[in-house]
Amino acid sequence: MTATTNPTAPARSPSALRRALRYCTADGLTATPLVTMSLPVNVFLAALLTKALHLPKESIGFIAALPFACNFLQIFISPLLGRWFRPKVVVTTFALLHAVSWTVLAGLLSIMPVEDPVASGRWLAIWFFISSFFASIAGVAWNGWVQDWVPARLRGKYFSRRNRLLSFSSLAFLVGTGWALEAGHYRLWVFQAIIAVNVVLRLLAIRWIWLTPRTPSEAKAVAPVGGFLEQLEIVREEPSFLRFVIFGSVWAFAANLFGTFFFVFMFEILQLSSLTVSFYTILGTIGGALSLPAWGLLLDRYGNKPVMAFSLLAWQLPNFAWCFVTLEEHALLPYIWLWGGMMGAGFILGQFTLMLKLVPPPAKNLAIGVNIAVTSLVAAIAPVIGGAVLTWGIEARPDDPTTVYHLCFAAVPVLSLLAAVLLLRVQEPKASRFTSVVGAMRSVRTLSGIFGMSFFVNYVFYRPRRRS
Repeated sequence: MTATTNPTAPARSPSALRRALRYCTADGLTATPLVTMSLPVNVFLAALLTKALHLPKESIGFIAALPFACNFLQIFISPLLGRWFRPKVVVTTFALLHAVSWTVLAGLLSIMPVEDPVASGRWLAIWFFISSFFASIAGVAWNGWVQDWVPARLRGKYFSRRNRLLSFSSLAFLVGTGWALEAGHYRLWVFQAIIAVNVVLRLLAIRWIWLTPRTPSEAKAVAPVGGFLEQLEIVREEPSFLRFVIFGSVWAFAANLFGTFFFVFMFEILQLSSLTVSFYTILGTIGGALSLPAWGLLLDRYGNKPVMAFSLLAWQLPNFAWCFVTLEEHALLPYIWLWGGMMGAGFILGQFTLMLKLVPPPAKNLAIGVNIAVTSLVAAIAPVIGGAVLTWGIEARPDDPTTVYHLCFAAVPVLSLLAAVLLLRVQEPKASRFTSVVGAMRSVRTLSGIFGMSFFVNYVFYRPRRRS
């Protein structure tokens, strides 16, 4: 595709929005591999830290916490950048800096002291902090940018389709990266080759962002008003947004308290192979990708809040089944992962679109930054507490660690119920009642009886209205 519209001028063609949506999808498809590699827990980084550099556990834990710290620190920079530059400029600039930082890593791997894991950990921590900071600012600016030009009536449907394609892009990246690392026996040149390929893809994504035509909605977007304190006062006067931040914090604590230790449980207690665990993860990804179109339709029709509450409950209540999974009996795991992927997709998509609806436009960058900063701070603290509790429990009952895991896992759905109650207190404009969504999801209740397997032939939860 080639763009004939000047990206800096408002587009008059009625197809400008269509082109912008296509370019946004192309941006996501090509950016997903490098964005996935930048997450604190992923196949690439885990293999690099453990298989290639052999870093100590303390260094790995510290490095994994850096993205959350950067998500908190960006709040002091993002609002200022939002006042001085258009969101599109901020996105492209910091996405480019993020790609450059990964290019630097490819060079550092050639001179990094592999024989000294402690020194390698220091170099990698410094680099990962800088790279994560660039990624954090780019992510906040991207959220503010798409809010400017994606119409509210299309957000649920469009982002559900976009996220479905991105799920398959992420899946392809994980499969390709895992195969390349295994075939290359985790040599450093394999990591460098993977970085090079994904940096090129990221540069293509930046090109798509820059070529995105400026729609009339973006031209009419409300610019940030006043200084930091004035924008902060605007955010404080939005009670629904503040309730959303409180809900997000409780959910972040619930999800991250023992979230990491589900994988530890499968490896250490259930003694599953990495191939089996990867298969379960892929089941969740496929379930989420295939269910996203239906969730998008429901979000557009009933609103974000009731659909999110339903999907959160339907996602987390079956997680009590983890309390009955043992070394001898774990046949339910594939169904738990598949069902969790299907239900979790609706919650995550709704969380994103609800945030775009609730942020005050005059202070959108600061509002998005506040939400990310607060939830990230809680998300960084939660696994530290969870690890300490789990360690204390296992030391107290060394002869029965499975029961300790079961008790800890029960806390996740309980805290999720509290998050759902807080979510229902958020005031969302033009949202249906929670009972309306439950009535529309009769087929989901039917599918739950057989653990979601019929979803592959009947995943549209209601029939859309015909156009006149």
